[in-house]
Amino acid sequence: MQEFISIFVKSIFIENMIFAYFLGMCSFLAISKSVKTSMGLGVAVIFVLVITTPVNFLLNKYLLSEGSLAWLGPAFATIDLSFLSFIMFIAVIASIVQLVEMIVEKSSPVLYAQLGIFLPLIAVNCAILGASLFMQEREYETMGQVAAFSLGSGIGWLLAIVMMAAIREKLRYSNVPAPLRGLGISFILTGLMAIAFMSFMGIKI
Repeated sequence: MQEFISIFVKSIFIENMIFAYFLGMCSFLAISKSVKTSMGLGVAVIFVLVITTPVNFLLNKYLLSEGSLAWLGPAFATIDLSFLSFIMFIAVIASIVQLVEMIVEKSSPVLYAQLGIFLPLIAVNCAILGASLFMQEREYETMGQVAAFSLGSGIGWLLAIVMMAAIREKLRYSNVPAPLRGLGISFILTGLMAIAFMSFMGIKI
């Protein structure tokens, strides 16, 4: 249990997808103008991560990695399909995103309209693919580790975009110099928040 908590907390604060790796910056900067919209996209990202990363873990463990087909028989023990990882991971992500898009469109048409093109673009959100690639690179061995990592990564991404949206809403009433309005001040804020999140690196878990 302690190991799962460690992975979960690290993926939220220390290895935050936005502030540590700057993954998913396109939708992060484009959608973080409203807290409500950011919350909707963040929940969608969590949902996609929690489903796609474990599914890709199973694909990698029982189909793609070297020797993973040994369960089919000794003749398949030496087969290595890891070169198919990218295309398989992306196919799984695209399928789940399509499902999320249909659910959001049916359950909340207003949120669907606000998210616009960025909802289907979750399929190419590098934070989603990055989670699967990190899972593969770090060689997580159990589904519990992968679930803790994917949930923590999603919550970390949600936390980042909602915090940014809240600050940007307040900035509308601030006297920001004209050259920095819009993306300029957003990039500065992202950098400052990333520096703030670096303080969590001193925590021993």
